[in-house]
Order: sequence, then structure tokens, then C-alpha cells
Amino acid sequence: MICTEDDEVLERHSRFLGVRTNNQAEYEALTSALEHVSKLGCQEVTFYLDSEVVVKQINGQYKIRNPQLGKLWSKVDALRRKFKKISFVHVPRTNRFIREVDDIVNQTLDKNQ
Repeated sequence: MICTEDDEVLERHSRFLGVRTNNQAEYEALTSALEHVSKLGCQEVTFYLDSEVVVKQINGQYKIRNPQLGKLWSKVDALRRKFKKISFVHVPRTNRFIREVDDIVNQTLDKNQ
């Protein structure tokens, strides 16, 4: 979901990834979002994620021990360099936007079962 600074929703998007762990799916969704907002020409972005582990890994607070996550982290790290200002913030699952994104994801999963 892409929102303005005033919380206006500009876009909603979801696609089926197949079988993934939560962290793998979070990294892949983040990679897709980074690619998309880069194409839109955005230079300053903030990403809100409900995975505290992924946020802390991206922000360098946690080491990445899983080789698969390490590869996904590398993709995110390369893409983040395209932006003038970028931040990654952990928000609780109770956040209204996270709840909406969860609903969108569940609808996508239901369509692909």
C-alpha cells in the first residue's frame, strides 16, 4: 500500500508469492515496493513494517544468520541506495494500515488456494 504523508492511500497492490516464511515474504514485498516507488520517482520514503525482526535487520540492529534472508537483505540494501532519504519503521499489527494490508494479503491467499 502506498500512502501520502497525510495518510491518503494512493495505491494498493498484492500478488501471490507461493510458499514463504513470514520474513521471506516481508523481504520480497519490501523489494517489490522499493522497485515500484523507485519507478514512481520518489526520493524520500518511509516503509512501515509489522516485522520487528526484518526492520532491525535492515537497520543493522540484528545480524542475519539465514543465508536465504541474507540474499533478500542484499537486494533491499542495493535498492535502498536509489533514494535520497529512506527509513524503515516497525509498527504493531494493530496499526490500521497493517490490518488493511493483512486483509488484502488474505484475499490474495484465498484466491490462490
